[in-house]
Amino acid sequence: MNQDTRGTVSHPGMLLAIILASYLMIVLDISIVITGLPKIQAELQLSATDLSWVQNAYTLVFGGLLLLGARAGDILGRRRMFTVGLGIFTVSSLAIGIAQSAIWLLAARALQGVGAAILAPSTLALLSANFAEGPARTRAIGLYGSIAGIGASAGLVLGGILADMLSWRVGFFINLPIGIALMLGAQRYLTETERRAGQFDLLGAISSTLGMAALVFGLVHAASAGWQDPVTQGALVCGVVLMAVLVWNEARVAQPIMPLRLFASRERSAAYLGRMLFLGGMLGFWFFTTQYLQAVLGFSPLAAGLAFLITTLPNFATALLVPRLTHRFGNQRILTFGLLVATLGLFGLAYATSTGGSLALLAVPMMLIGIGQGGTLSPLTIAGVAGVAKEDAGAASGLVNAAHQLGGSLGLAILVVVFASAHPHLLDSHAELAQRISAAMFAASALLSMSWIVVVSVRHSPAQ
Repeated sequence: MNQDTRGTVSHPGMLLAIILASYLMIVLDISIVITGLPKIQAELQLSATDLSWVQNAYTLVFGGLLLLGARAGDILGRRRMFTVGLGIFTVSSLAIGIAQSAIWLLAARALQGVGAAILAPSTLALLSANFAEGPARTRAIGLYGSIAGIGASAGLVLGGILADMLSWRVGFFINLPIGIALMLGAQRYLTETERRAGQFDLLGAISSTLGMAALVFGLVHAASAGWQDPVTQGALVCGVVLMAVLVWNEARVAQPIMPLRLFASRERSAAYLGRMLFLGGMLGFWFFTTQYLQAVLGFSPLAAGLAFLITTLPNFATALLVPRLTHRFGNQRILTFGLLVATLGLFGLAYATSTGGSLALLAVPMMLIGIGQGGTLSPLTIAGVAGVAKEDAGAASGLVNAAHQLGGSLGLAILVVVFASAHPHLLDSHAELAQRISAAMFAASALLSMSWIVVVSVRHSPAQ
């Protein structure tokens, strides 16, 4: 980012391109691995519950350290942290691509989460800081929010193509040239932001990361060991206690990584909670639909990836329309509509999978999910940073991304428990798997329903 003497951005197009490309790379790596999961499971000998940690090792560290990453950008400079995050993310992608064991893979995914946690809050904070509030910022943030949905859906397609035609590892190798190019572009087109004196809220970072990790571990462990298992109960209790410590610490520390004043706005609070619930359901859609297409319907990874075009194309088309629709109808109406459509689509998909339905029966629900997702994530992002003071831009962007990642981790953990707890006892293994997946899908649609209720309750609340 270069600025002229009047303080305007002289390369807004390049600034936006670098930020959107870096965020797209982060989002792609959440979903690009999903269509390759069956091959990863077979190659590295992972159990069904262990397989969820391929996702959670990344999203948990990513979400848990996001708030600290946002604070680091404020104190050390957002361009510097942007570049550092890109470097860690790129190197860890190489480590994932050459992983030879489950432990190696999960450790590298966790390190990749560290890089993403440093990088992601800098991207949204740079947008908020360099585009004045109004149409320009709304458009920029709208495109940023759209990337979350488009990238996730595109990753499913790309992951399936690469896993089937080449290897699931290739999806991570391609991050090397992209990451290097973005780091060079950042050095040329981004100028360093003003640094703010301050301290790192280490207790907040530790309690948030370990607290969420303990909750997710407890939920996933319950799927295999049961709720009465001492390890399950201990992990869940530790998670609740650590999250309580986080809130207590943020209320008393001078420079919190999660300023509680960000929750003073009902619109922002609803956006954070709604995003967590929405991503919890949507990650379940990606995770279990992949398994349904490949394990129940017998699709190859390539065919499964291409099947997701049914969702990706409507998602892309809707996301492109959202900025204009938001200008005409308002952010809240678009958000409410998008959530409703996505909820109906996921409920329809749950019913279709319960009957062992073919792709033809899944097509309409998947299209609705794509339309709903395309109309939801951008408005959620705009609502999550609405009215935020400049000094809180980093914290607010970190909280938006934290809600995104931690919501996905918690949601997937809950849905894995639902999947494992469904006992149809059918003789046909494919029919039994379909019933378990359907149960998880119905639970995912319930999460989206709760997200819609949260958003609607704010819409009809008194003016702030």
